[in-house]
Order: sequence, then C-alpha cells, then structure tokens
Amino acid sequence: MADTAAKAVLEGGPDELPERIVPVDPPGSELKIPFRNGYEHFRATSRQKHTAEGALPVYEWWERTELPG
Repeated sequence: MADTAAKAVLEGGPDELPERIVPVDPPGSELKIPFRNGYEHFRATSRQKHTAEGALPVYEWWERTELPG
C-alpha cells in the first residue's frame, strides 16, 4: 500500500534533528517538532525540493521553545 501522508522537507534548525522529511498534517500548517526538552518550529515556504520521495514542500526553521523544568 502506498504512503499517502503529506510530507515536507525541513531546512534549518539543529543539525542533529533525526529526520529531515516529516509528515505534515494538515499541509501548510506550522510544524512543531519535539527535540531535546523543547520544540523546533518550522513554517511553510513557497518552495519545493526534489527528494527520493518526489517534490516536497520546504519548511524553514524559525524558532525554538524550551519545555519548563
């Protein structure tokens, strides 16, 4: 069965992020990726990048928020 989930390419943010192609639900929304006691925030751009999974929208990193504690 084919994977029909919308996906995006992440640009920017920490080099250590485990994944650079991630699911997006709903497409066009901001992404909040949990990472090292906080969240990395990414915003949709108008660009696309060609990947092994086809042309995917590019999301750019714009901020990090820390979890309390």
